[in-house]
Amino acid sequence: MQILFCVGKSYVSIHRQMADQLEAMGAHVRCLMYDQALNKELIKKSIRECEICITAIAPCDREVIEAAPNLRYILKTGTGLDNVAINDATARGILVSNAPGGNATSVAEMAFGQLISLSRMIPMLDRGTKKGEWPSAEAYELDGKTIGIIGFGSIGQKVARFAGGFNMRVIAFGNYQDQDAARRLRATFVDLDRLLREADYIVISTALSSSNYHLIDQYAIDKMKTTAFLINISRGALIDEPVLFEALKKRRLAGAALDVFEQEPPESLPNLDNLIASPHVAGTTRESIARVAHVTVENVRKFMNHEQPDFVVNTEALRQNH
Repeated sequence: MQILFCVGKSYVSIHRQMADQLEAMGAHVRCLMYDQALNKELIKKSIRECEICITAIAPCDREVIEAAPNLRYILKTGTGLDNVAINDATARGILVSNAPGGNATSVAEMAFGQLISLSRMIPMLDRGTKKGEWPSAEAYELDGKTIGIIGFGSIGQKVARFAGGFNMRVIAFGNYQDQDAARRLRATFVDLDRLLREADYIVISTALSSSNYHLIDQYAIDKMKTTAFLINISRGALIDEPVLFEALKKRRLAGAALDVFEQEPPESLPNLDNLIASPHVAGTTRESIARVAHVTVENVRKFMNHEQPDFVVNTEALRQNH
């Protein structure tokens, strides 16, 4: 079985081990490394004979699917599927699966690291102290504050659990409302406007879709407290970045931390003390990479052995394969 593995930067250190495990099952694996996997024409050329495609952020859109007449299974090494044309895959009977929850702990921990770093201005204080200065900052405690979580899936729920340890009030917004989890985590579902108005900290952990593109725009920012902090550990296109940067410059918001950007890497970022930027690494820890790699390899094994893979997102295609 021919496999194209579009290796995300998080999996560079483990990709050879994954490929060896897949080849031990009888597969032939071609790896496109991170930079190569951003070249759609190279992907289209490389996928022609393949039955399986493993991707991180590399596009697996309609063009790529149409270039792969033998393709039968697409696996995402992560949760978000905005780079996969699920409807086109389903129309062809191609299975699509992801690895939900595999990096939830890592992403939620990163979100809380950003919360604390913003509240205490840790990066700015670090830079100033190293320069020989002795800076001060306007700092805030998390205790007793309200955290608003946009997207209450596995990551959002982990963030809520951590918030409980800081005695924070938790409100959440999402199309899918897990009421049992909300009760367990002492979270309350509210509409988006109320969340924006009441939250001291807003964490974005929802999947990107056509309906929530630039969810955080000028209208949304105008509703937020001037003392609010915004954290995005999901997808960059959920925020209108120029509008956010202008709000940060004017101190319309207290601060923001972005691990994701609409264009990655971004062409330029403003040099602001109230902005923390990181290169899309929230889900990248040794533990999370190992978990997702295991799910990916195991799902390929199941597929090759005519077993049902875990976490198939297009069950209609699953029925077509039986």
